[in-house]
Amino acid sequence: MTKAIRIHEYGGADNLKWEEVDVGAPGEGQVRVMHTAVGLNFIDVYQRTGLYDIGALPQTLGMEGAGIIEEVGAGVTDFAAGDRVAYAMGLGSYSEARLMATDRLVKVPDGVDDQTAAAMMLQGMTSRYLLKSSYAVQPGDTILIMAAAGGVGQIMSQWAKHLGATVIGCVGSEEKAELAKANGCDHTILYNSEDVAARVREITDGEGVPVSYDSVGQATCEASLDSLAPCGVFVSYGNASGPITDFNIGLLGAKGSLYIQRPTLATFTRNRELLNECANDLFDVVGSGAVKINVGQTYPLAETAQAHRDLEDRKTTGSTVLLP
Repeated sequence: MTKAIRIHEYGGADNLKWEEVDVGAPGEGQVRVMHTAVGLNFIDVYQRTGLYDIGALPQTLGMEGAGIIEEVGAGVTDFAAGDRVAYAMGLGSYSEARLMATDRLVKVPDGVDDQTAAAMMLQGMTSRYLLKSSYAVQPGDTILIMAAAGGVGQIMSQWAKHLGATVIGCVGSEEKAELAKANGCDHTILYNSEDVAARVREITDGEGVPVSYDSVGQATCEASLDSLAPCGVFVSYGNASGPITDFNIGLLGAKGSLYIQRPTLATFTRNRELLNECANDLFDVVGSGAVKINVGQTYPLAETAQAHRDLEDRKTTGSTVLLP
């Protein structure tokens, strides 16, 4: 029997159970994927705790993975058994094998190994839409990235540097500051002990930044807003410290006619054309060597609960991969 990590109720990491599941054969428009590597992301924690509703339980968690197509169902023409594939935003990746429709799948180029593919699909495509769609980074821009030592943060910092930006990275420790600098950050700020907005103003000669990319949420919302130049963009794409609630929209006017966006990868890859454009751009920038994917740690898939604990306790760096 195939095994998977499932939850039967929302809550802590102890609710993640390693169980046998019946996968079966693919139906119309489906393929059966044997996973070789699975990505871990903070959205998995949000879904485990119930912050993001995932429907009826029990449910297999996980939003991205890489593997090999074992079997194709009727009507599938763009993929074949033996194809190396990867995906993001496909709930159910915490499994040795699964069935899925092909609308989220992309073929993995020969130059990208399975662990890299699993580690970069969600975080890498997120980085791509943040830097090119939420706010189009231009050469000469100075930008602010919260959690710059995390998986998305490291990819974004490298990619933004490749685009010609000066990167200010906020991190939680001196160790993570060094990691952020090694991945493209020109300046680092310790947001637990420094006044972020004051340091940003110092670095930018009082101007502020045109954009703050913030995945931390409640704890850094004010710092992000106060770091922006007039008409700047606060891009809030995560809630690692908790969700932003009771937001006073009047602050945007008072702080300089600011903009705020709460984007999702699903929106920016909502059809095959957008998905291919986003994924191919990611494969190209990684393939060129301009962006390197740092798999900071791996865990056996059966030990996903410990991986969740370490992620929540800020003990991980870069991307985390679960191995079936």
